[in-house]
Amino acid sequence: MVAESYSRNLPFSKAYNFRDVGGYAGLDGRRVRWRRLFRADSLHRIQDGDAEAFAALGVRTVIDLRRPFEVEKFGRVADDCGVDYHNLVVRHVDWDGIEQPGETGRERWLADRYLNFAEDGREGIADSLRLIADPVAAPVVVHCMAGKDRTGTVCALTLSLLGVSDEDIAADYALTTEAMRPLTEYLLRTSPESVNGNEHMFDSPAEAMHMFLDDLRALHGSVESYARDIGVTDDQLASLRSHLLQP
Repeated sequence: MVAESYSRNLPFSKAYNFRDVGGYAGLDGRRVRWRRLFRADSLHRIQDGDAEAFAALGVRTVIDLRRPFEVEKFGRVADDCGVDYHNLVVRHVDWDGIEQPGETGRERWLADRYLNFAEDGREGIADSLRLIADPVAAPVVVHCMAGKDRTGTVCALTLSLLGVSDEDIAADYALTTEAMRPLTEYLLRTSPESVNGNEHMFDSPAEAMHMFLDDLRALHGSVESYARDIGVTDDQLASLRSHLLQP
């Protein structure tokens, strides 16, 4: 059988961090299927010329991990995109109230934030994993504001449950570094207060993801045990692997 090959990064004019998480080696050497699960920054800017390219992907379901005030302030994917929209909030402590890291502590600071997502945001994460596990919902796009942190956490957990190595998961997360450049430029033009003084929030070093996965296993034993602890069933895990891994 000839392996499928697709472009991982999907170029939209105003969605800067939209990409496919397919193609990675998973359980039993089976690869993650392409064009079934996407990760992205906020989709409220998908319109005009981008709408046709978005429609061509056949997306059925959008999972928006943002808090209600973010959705209200910035908007959401347009109704005329014809998707099943779910606002599955990943609850977390407010980052503005946490002491900022020094130049050498950014990886640890980010890993701590992701562990907080996993614990305080377990309801939204569990609901997201259940929906991603449903073959009827696919193709699915998971997104937050930048497609880096909350999205990165949900996608990392999904890929780990599919048997993808930590090395590949961390490398996928780190791809956001390049995507953040045009997004940061856009934010500096439209919302500079969200960037200035918050530069540590825009990093995506691979080591932060490694630390997070290590921390989660230290607390729960394994990523699969964590998924069960937050209410994901064995049937849902089996469904996730059945439809997101190639035969």
